[in-house]
Amino acid sequence: MKHRKEPPGDKNIIGNRVTAIRKAKGMKQKEFLARLQTLGLDISPTSLSRLEGQHRLVQDYEVLVIARALEISVGELLGERD
Repeated sequence: MKHRKEPPGDKNIIGNRVTAIRKAKGMKQKEFLARLQTLGLDISPTSLSRLEGQHRLVQDYEVLVIARALEISVGELLGERD
Protein backbone atom coordinates (compact mmCIF):
# COMPACT_ATOMS: atom_id res chain seq x y z
CA MET A 1 0.00 0.00 0.00
CA LYS A 2 1.26 3.45 -0.90
CA HIS A 3 1.58 5.95 1.89
CA ARG A 4 0.97 9.62 1.39
CA LYS A 5 4.08 11.67 0.79
CA GLU A 6 2.61 14.96 1.89
CA PRO A 7 0.62 15.93 4.99
CA PRO A 8 -3.17 16.26 4.78
CA GLY A 9 -4.47 19.42 3.17
CA ASP A 10 -7.16 21.79 4.40
CA LYS A 11 -9.63 21.77 1.51
CA ASN A 12 -12.26 19.55 3.19
CA ILE A 13 -13.14 17.97 6.53
CA ILE A 14 -14.34 14.58 5.29
CA GLY A 15 -11.27 13.18 3.55
CA ASN A 16 -9.83 11.42 6.59
CA ARG A 17 -13.24 9.99 7.48
CA VAL A 18 -13.85 8.74 3.94
CA THR A 19 -10.52 6.92 4.02
CA ALA A 20 -11.03 5.46 7.50
CA ILE A 21 -14.61 4.29 6.87
CA ARG A 22 -13.77 2.89 3.44
CA LYS A 23 -10.85 0.91 4.86
CA ALA A 24 -12.89 -0.25 7.88
CA LYS A 25 -15.39 -1.70 5.42
CA GLY A 26 -12.54 -3.46 3.58
CA MET A 27 -13.17 -1.45 0.44
CA LYS A 28 -10.38 -0.57 -1.98
CA GLN A 29 -10.42 2.76 -3.81
CA LYS A 30 -11.27 1.02 -7.07
CA GLU A 31 -14.37 -0.61 -5.55
CA PHE A 32 -15.38 2.67 -3.92
CA LEU A 33 -15.05 4.49 -7.25
CA ALA A 34 -17.32 1.87 -8.85
CA ARG A 35 -19.93 2.42 -6.11
CA LEU A 36 -19.75 6.18 -6.61
CA GLN A 37 -20.22 5.73 -10.36
CA THR A 38 -23.28 3.52 -9.92
CA LEU A 39 -24.76 6.30 -7.77
CA GLY A 40 -24.09 8.91 -10.45
CA LEU A 41 -20.85 10.46 -9.22
CA ASP A 42 -18.10 9.96 -11.77
CA ILE A 43 -14.75 11.07 -10.36
CA SER A 44 -11.28 9.93 -11.33
CA PRO A 45 -8.96 7.90 -9.11
CA THR A 46 -6.74 10.99 -8.83
CA SER A 47 -9.68 13.12 -7.68
CA LEU A 48 -10.63 10.54 -5.06
CA SER A 49 -7.06 10.39 -3.81
CA ARG A 50 -6.94 14.18 -3.58
CA LEU A 51 -10.30 14.20 -1.78
CA GLU A 52 -9.12 11.61 0.74
CA GLY A 53 -5.89 13.56 1.22
CA GLN A 54 -7.93 16.71 1.84
CA HIS A 55 -6.36 18.47 -1.14
CA ARG A 56 -9.63 18.74 -3.10
CA LEU A 57 -12.79 20.69 -2.37
CA VAL A 58 -15.94 18.60 -2.04
CA GLN A 59 -19.26 19.77 -3.48
CA ASP A 60 -22.43 19.42 -1.42
CA TYR A 61 -24.00 16.93 -3.83
CA GLU A 62 -20.81 14.83 -3.64
CA VAL A 63 -21.12 14.58 0.16
CA LEU A 64 -24.57 13.03 -0.25
CA VAL A 65 -23.38 10.44 -2.75
CA ILE A 66 -20.24 9.61 -0.77
CA ALA A 67 -22.27 9.01 2.39
CA ARG A 68 -24.69 6.82 0.44
CA ALA A 69 -21.82 4.83 -1.12
CA LEU A 70 -20.30 4.26 2.34
CA GLU A 71 -23.76 3.36 3.71
CA ILE A 72 -23.59 5.98 6.46
CA SER A 73 -25.44 9.20 7.23
CA VAL A 74 -24.21 12.59 6.11
CA GLY A 75 -23.98 13.51 9.79
CA GLU A 76 -21.66 10.60 10.47
CA LEU A 77 -19.54 11.55 7.49
CA LEU A 78 -19.29 15.09 8.83
CA GLY A 79 -18.24 13.82 12.25
CA GLU A 80 -21.46 14.30 14.20
CA ARG A 81 -21.77 12.19 17.32
CA ASP A 82 -25.02 10.73 18.63
